[in-house]
Amino acid sequence: MSIQSKGRTRYPCLKDKSVFITGGGAGIGAVMVERFCEQGAKVSFVDIADEESLALCQSLSGKFDWDPTFIHCDIRDVAALQQAIAQVQQQQGDISVLINNAADDTRHEVEDVSVEYWDDRMAINLRPCFFTAQAVAPQMERLGGGSIINLGSISWHIKQACMPAYTTAKAGLEGLTRTLAKQFGKNHIRVNTLIPGWVITERQLSHWLTPDMMQEIQDNQCIKEKLEPDDIANATLFLASDESAMLTAQTLIVDGGWI
Repeated sequence: MSIQSKGRTRYPCLKDKSVFITGGGAGIGAVMVERFCEQGAKVSFVDIADEESLALCQSLSGKFDWDPTFIHCDIRDVAALQQAIAQVQQQQGDISVLINNAADDTRHEVEDVSVEYWDDRMAINLRPCFFTAQAVAPQMERLGGGSIINLGSISWHIKQACMPAYTTAKAGLEGLTRTLAKQFGKNHIRVNTLIPGWVITERQLSHWLTPDMMQEIQDNQCIKEKLEPDDIANATLFLASDESAMLTAQTLIVDGGWI
């Protein structure tokens, strides 16, 4: 059972669990790294942002039961990603929780998309989620179960038109979630999609958010407050924990009531 501590839910079942997060160096991923460390989990993450990732590890060093581990990896390199997962398994045991968080939502117009660009968007936003799941499934089977959490997007649900390759990949991710949930369920491996709304991160603020867009978000959300990375981390912890033991093949939307 969960208990409340300093306004945050504690999940004792996550203590000493091996957790692997893609894109953990900044934004939502960095908050996930910290929140799982806070639970006493053994957290490893991959990213291409070395400076931010090393700074995160330094800031968390010595604060919790286990320090996080950063491995530089471009998730488009499937062999390197598989090697990173193997390294984590050797260092901290079989992986119990996989969070496919890494993505790139760079805007692009239909007329500007080449075959190479389309394939690159799939190689970042969809393909790694299959191969990470493939790699951790035997480990989770040995553990008697596990949780795979794929980070989706509301973008295709709201018919966002400024990044068709990204929205296609994220739509496909929900299909991947459901088929893997069926495939892995016999081994008590749960697979779910977690869909954030428009989370206010530094990347969003520096790249795309304008006062007009902020107003649009407020107008569309039922709850008229900013969606923060912690809101997504809270849902991730729940999906990773035993509290959601019979929740699989589902899509959990945390967006303040936009869709």
